[in-house]
Amino acid sequence: MSGQVGDLSPFQEKSLAQFRVNLQDVLSALPNANDSFLLRWLRAQRFDLQKSEDMLRKHMEFRKQQDLDNILAWEPPEVVKLYSASSICGHDREGSPVWYHIATGLDVKGLFFSVSKQDLLREKLRNCELLLHQCELQTQKLGKKVEKITAVFDLEGLSLRHLWKPGVELAQEGSGDVEVMDGHLRPQESQIPQRAAQGSNSVPVSAPSLFAVAFSLIKSYMNEETRRKVVILGDNWKQELTKFISPDQLPVEFGGTMTDPDGNPKCLTKINYGGEVPKSYHLCKQVRMQYEHTVTVGRGSSQQVENEILFPGCVLRWQFASDGGDIGFGVFLKTKMGERQRAGEMTEVLLSQRYNAHLVPEDGSLTCLKAGVYVLRFDNTYSLVHSKHISYTVEVLLPDQTFMEKVEKF
Repeated sequence: MSGQVGDLSPFQEKSLAQFRVNLQDVLSALPNANDSFLLRWLRAQRFDLQKSEDMLRKHMEFRKQQDLDNILAWEPPEVVKLYSASSICGHDREGSPVWYHIATGLDVKGLFFSVSKQDLLREKLRNCELLLHQCELQTQKLGKKVEKITAVFDLEGLSLRHLWKPGVELAQEGSGDVEVMDGHLRPQESQIPQRAAQGSNSVPVSAPSLFAVAFSLIKSYMNEETRRKVVILGDNWKQELTKFISPDQLPVEFGGTMTDPDGNPKCLTKINYGGEVPKSYHLCKQVRMQYEHTVTVGRGSSQQVENEILFPGCVLRWQFASDGGDIGFGVFLKTKMGERQRAGEMTEVLLSQRYNAHLVPEDGSLTCLKAGVYVLRFDNTYSLVHSKHISYTVEVLLPDQTFMEKVEKF
């Protein structure tokens, strides 16, 4: 049996009923606690109840930390709006939304020089929420469940400049875009189910020879179901694309009949084709901000900055820049008080990863769901040659009354 609504085995029906019982304490806080939503988590873990529950609870915690319920109200920086080279336009033959990514117009370095990595990742999170919202609108319009997408990657013009290391790393982290439409990208694979298992299509068009190299760099971050759904179109890709998308839902530029109101075949009002980011946006041309603290992280070592959080709901905010190369950064919650702990001995609450803070200053925030000592960890253990000089500012904002009331109800 597929594990979809209406196609459940007796074992799957029993698992679904028990799953709902196990989640009674959080069902009211879920965005949509219907059977279709709950089955998504069960399928992701092959109907293992404990793993499915752990996965869903981590997902809810992540949504709270990132404030994803309100992310559609977040406005990306102007440069991201103008040059991100990705958009939602039209629907495929099954009524699912279509997401476009235009490699030719993507100025990877220009974006990295102009905004923080956090802003770029947050824009991806926002795109996922937009796609999820489109699926919900189509479900209401068509009277059937719509929970898939078709992603079109226009790779014409793909070159070595697109394989710049920081950009590739961002693509690897965001490879869950076409897999996950449950509300956010997968910062950790264990946090959310893969929607690719429900049939989402990934369609690279105009794929040059360099595509094989690019795909090899990110395919290991995709699950097997997603890799099987990648369809590479040939020289007559425009004609082949209409097998997936009706011509009236496909811009003329991609082989369809859709145009802008003024007749533009590229549908510029719907699809962002990106372009070279003007240097006026580059942060390196602007005055660097002043930081409260500086620290040197020696080669092969790490530095911990502790912050005691007295009340649930406090917001921990940070800004940092590095000198001497990129730096690893993550946030942990201590499990023992009064002594220094290694990263593996603490609870990781913000995934530790490397940031190009020597190119673009980083900033971020975390809603602390528990009281305790939170550790900002600057990690240079991967570098056996170079020390890194870090400038940073950390502040703790007290929770507002509205948040506290929500926590008490939850």
